[in-house]
Amino acid sequence: MILKGGEIARYLAQPDPTRAGLLIYGQDAMRVSLKRAEAVAALTGPHADEEMRLTRMAGGDLRKDPAQLLDAIKEVGFFPGQRVVLVEDTPDSAADAVRTAVGEWQTGDAVIVVTAGGLAKSSVLRKFFEGHATAVTAPIYDDPPGEDEIAKWLADAGLREVPRDAMGDMMALARALDPGDLRQTIEKIGLYKHGDSSPLAPAEIALMAPASIEADLDDLIHAVAEGKPGQFGPLMRRIEAQGTNPVTLCITALRHFRALHAASADPGGPVAGLMRQRPPVFGPRRDRMARQAQSWGMRPLEEAVHHLLETDLTLRSSSRAPQMPLIERALIRLAMMPRGRR
Repeated sequence: MILKGGEIARYLAQPDPTRAGLLIYGQDAMRVSLKRAEAVAALTGPHADEEMRLTRMAGGDLRKDPAQLLDAIKEVGFFPGQRVVLVEDTPDSAADAVRTAVGEWQTGDAVIVVTAGGLAKSSVLRKFFEGHATAVTAPIYDDPPGEDEIAKWLADAGLREVPRDAMGDMMALARALDPGDLRQTIEKIGLYKHGDSSPLAPAEIALMAPASIEADLDDLIHAVAEGKPGQFGPLMRRIEAQGTNPVTLCITALRHFRALHAASADPGGPVAGLMRQRPPVFGPRRDRMARQAQSWGMRPLEEAVHHLLETDLTLRSSSRAPQMPLIERALIRLAMMPRGRR
């Protein structure tokens, strides 16, 4: 039995204990590990380790001692409840041992959960699981988690009231982070909201999300994009004091203005354009940048990007011009630039 699409997340959240084996495989070891942990927890319930209802073994060891898997699934536990034998990082060379154990499996035996890396179509292990009547194959792809899966993680963290705008930002965050980092961020948000019954807000997600650039540098670029030269000087002095590289400052400004340009050109509007960025922009920062894109307009943003590209080339060239004053003048020019032409 091969799971596809949404079946994968639904089955792994509630695996069938009457099926002999489950193969979870994929290129991303973190994604496979998360899914494996979810499936094993759903099968065994709490306290499986303490009650010795979970047996772990390395798949590579089965080549030398293939009988250990069969012995493990037939063991009788001291505690009631479902037992699981977890075979991790299983190579094709262990396929015979797995085949024998699944063939000898009977109701009441421990469920066999096998994990592996990326398996080609020609893989003996994969072909066996896909063709077996009582075994299940769950391929884990590198796609970001879906809304149902994120909603479950949020609920597990105690976040059950999530409005549509907040869920939209969580989906955007899922496209920007690895699943492991996303789970950690959700747990962090859950701790932050502990004891707070109000709905999850986009501003709270933005507060807990991993920072992309340093706050002072972010504030400086926003001051430039919003045409606030009065705030520019003090922020620039702080950036200089931190020892920020002029090329890094230029690259950060160029990335910001390219994002504004792409958002301004998006047929769905600036907000939709920012959500399509990689990584996506969400929360209050998205709203702020959307206002900046609307304020500038397409033609001034094209001029701003061109000006920053020229500055970047000069900074990387053999020019003897002082680099920090060069990028400072470029940013002041942008802060003072007329905008609003389409």
